[in-house]
Amino acid sequence: MKKLVLAYSGGLDTSYCVKHLSQLGYEVHAVSVNTGGFDAEEVKSLSAKAMALGATSYESIDAVDTFYQKVIRFLVFGNVLKNNTYPLSVSAERIIQAVEIVNYAKSIGATHIAHGSTGAGNDQVRFDLIFQTLAPNIEIITPIRDQKLSREDEISFLKSHGVEMEWAKAQYSVNKGLWGTSVGGKETLESKDPLPEEAYPSQLSEQQPTKIALQFTKGQLSGIDGKQMDAVSAIQALDQIASSYAIGRNIHVGDTIIGIKGRVGFEAAAPLLIIKAHHLLEKHTLSKWQQQQKEQLASFYGMHLHEGHYLDPVLRDIEAFMESSQKMVTGTVFVTLHPYRFTLDGIESAHDLMDSSFGSYGEMNRNWTSEDAKGFITVTANATKIYNHVNNS
Repeated sequence: MKKLVLAYSGGLDTSYCVKHLSQLGYEVHAVSVNTGGFDAEEVKSLSAKAMALGATSYESIDAVDTFYQKVIRFLVFGNVLKNNTYPLSVSAERIIQAVEIVNYAKSIGATHIAHGSTGAGNDQVRFDLIFQTLAPNIEIITPIRDQKLSREDEISFLKSHGVEMEWAKAQYSVNKGLWGTSVGGKETLESKDPLPEEAYPSQLSEQQPTKIALQFTKGQLSGIDGKQMDAVSAIQALDQIASSYAIGRNIHVGDTIIGIKGRVGFEAAAPLLIIKAHHLLEKHTLSKWQQQQKEQLASFYGMHLHEGHYLDPVLRDIEAFMESSQKMVTGTVFVTLHPYRFTLDGIESAHDLMDSSFGSYGEMNRNWTSEDAKGFITVTANATKIYNHVNNS
C-alpha cells in the first residue's frame, strides 16, 4: 500500500481527499500544522473526523514558535504590509505548513503528498513550490484541482459513501492564525461592498480608550505594560487586549499569484499594532539610509514570500540585513486604544536619535553656526543650479 501524507484542515476539500484517496488504496496519514489557529479541543475533533473518514493516522504538528522564528519576526523587522494594508496572515502560514508537511512525509517514508487546494487559488502554488523543492522524489496529488470538483460534487461523493456530516457552507469562511484571521464571504467576491460587522470573529466589547506600553528588544515585542514575556505570548496577549476594541479590520485588494485580482477581509489587531509601533520606534532609532534601504528590501521580501518563493536564497540574504538593522531598535512605544482604531503617542529609548544636544528641529542649532548652514545649503544646491544654468540659459 502506498504511503501518503495529506495536508488536512478538516474542511470539505480535505475531508473528500481522505475518503477518496483511502478508497483508491492509499495509506492516508492526515497531518494538521498548527500555526496558531487550533486549540486542544479542535485538534481532538480533527483527529476523530480524519480517522472516521478512513485515515490510517492523524498527527497535529505544533509550529507556532517555528512560524514566529522563521517568518513573523522578519515581517515585523520589515514592517511588511502588502499594498500597505495586509500583514500577510494566511500566505505566511502556508509556507511553514508546507515545510512541516514535507518534513513529516520524509520522516515516515511517504511516497506521496496530497493537499486539497483548488486550481483557482494561491495555496496550490505555495504548497507545490515547497513540495517540489524539498521533496522532488515525492509525488504530489491534488484531487480537487485535478478533477475540477465543485462543492456539490464533493458532498455527493461523501454522502454516497455513508459520510453523514453537516457540510452546509458557513456564510463566512474564517482562517485563524497567530498573525491574523482572514475572512471571506459573498461581499469579498465583488468590488463594492464591505464585510458586515457580524462577519468578524472578534466583536467590539470595550468602549473607553485605554493606554498601553509595548516594549521592544532588538526589534521584537518583548513585553506589555512592563510585563516581560516571549514574543509569541506577547502577540497572543496583545491580540486579546486589542481585539476587544475591534481594531485591525480591513479588506485587502491584491494581485493573486495566478494573475487575477482578489479581495480578502481580515482582522489582525496585534499584527497591525506591532508593525505600526515597531515602525515608529525605528523612525527614532535608525538612520535615514537604514530606513530607506530596508523599506525597499522589505517590499521585495513580502512579495516573494506571498508568491511562495520562501526557499529562494535571496530571502535569507534579506533576513540577515533586516536582523542586523534591529540592533538599536529597543525601547517602549506608548499606544492608546480606541474603538476600531488606535493612536501612537510616542516612544522612549536609550537609542533615540532625537538628541537635543545637537539641536531641536525648527528651534535651535547647537552644533553648527549660521555660516556652516549657509555653506551647506550652497553646496547642496550645486547640482540643481548647474542643471538649470545649462538648460535654461
